[in-house]
Amino acid sequence: MSEVSTAGPPARSRRELTVAVLLCALSGGLALSSSSQPWADVTITRPAPLPPTSEVLTGSQAAPLVAACGLLLLAAAVAVIAVRGIGRVVVGLLVAVAAGALGWSGLRGVTGGLHLDAADVTSAVGLGRAQVTSDPVVGWAALALVAGVLGVLAGLLVVLRGRRWPGMGRRYERTGTAGPQTPAPARPARPETDEDRHQAAWKALDRGDDPTV
Repeated sequence: MSEVSTAGPPARSRRELTVAVLLCALSGGLALSSSSQPWADVTITRPAPLPPTSEVLTGSQAAPLVAACGLLLLAAAVAVIAVRGIGRVVVGLLVAVAAGALGWSGLRGVTGGLHLDAADVTSAVGLGRAQVTSDPVVGWAALALVAGVLGVLAGLLVVLRGRRWPGMGRRYERTGTAGPQTPAPARPARPETDEDRHQAAWKALDRGDDPTV
């Protein structure tokens, strides 16, 4: 029973780390997918006698922060693993802020609250006096909103629990630091034999010593 309780916290920490990384990656991927899809059908009413025209704005055009936040969240999925301690808390805060901005952009897209600049929309036709009306494409904006919610959850998880999680390469580190090394025990000396004394006498003669002294 003691082994199960000892192995529990590290296993839980690894699961929480995995969940946070997956949430960051999923949130970033959904944001990038949403940013390349239509967010608004725009109708441009030009001065007579020119007829009205229509354009489709993607998420990156209607809400430029969506793509930027998506890239940041994907990068954060790697950073959460690479850093530890207070650095991981900082990453979690950045994730929460970026995901909050992403969710806010998605919410504005769903509710039709995006601010469209007429000059930007009509730059292709070169008319600055055109009137612009838009109909939101709710589905893709809602996907960005979901991505923002997932990212906020990931950021909060990292901030609250991240300091307890292992870092990159933790499994390859030694579990204990080496202290002062204990010298190897000396081999017990064997009793001196007649052969040893005979060899010692000859060595003494070679050095010029008298072995009988």
